[in-house]
Amino acid sequence: MQFDPNELDYSAVYKLLTGAIIPRPIGWISSISEDGINNLAPFSYFNAVGDDPPHVMFSVGRGNNIYKDTLNNVLNTKQFVVNMVTEALAEKMNLTAQSVPSHVDEFALAHIDSIPSIKVKPLRVKESPITFECELVHHYFLEDHKNGGACIIIGRIVMMHFDESVLMDNYKINLESYKPIARLAGSNYAKIGELFSVKRN
Repeated sequence: MQFDPNELDYSAVYKLLTGAIIPRPIGWISSISEDGINNLAPFSYFNAVGDDPPHVMFSVGRGNNIYKDTLNNVLNTKQFVVNMVTEALAEKMNLTAQSVPSHVDEFALAHIDSIPSIKVKPLRVKESPITFECELVHHYFLEDHKNGGACIIIGRIVMMHFDESVLMDNYKINLESYKPIARLAGSNYAKIGELFSVKRN
């Protein structure tokens, strides 16, 4: 079957995309408002986009043209932190996905321990074994949308934090101790499963 996205309802496009493009890494983004209120929310439209210098991106949906707290905070303060999500953090991450008023601190809501960052103001998730402090370098609002569209955020990593438990020699990551999770469709998530290697010619 073929589908023209211009002829589908927004919900259909969303289901097809999030069901087909899997698994997706989760960017658990912490930010802070201009009034000093902490915010923490997960985004699965997230990935690395370069390493020289290192940059990441995530996309924030704008249902009914309403800006989420994360988007407001990042556009206003130009800073955010990416906290990588592990199996042990899945439940707490899920608690921070709910819609709550702007004055609610998700760190407190989900009983998440925080730790100060070094180069940016947003806090880091203490239990996350890998976190990236980022500064905003670019944002772009998707055009011709049906349901509010989305804003793509690109940030430059200015400080990396890796717990020694997930590091091996020569800066390699130990997946057995890291245990990251990825987003699938609906309420489904994935763990790292069977691995295989394909060497480049």
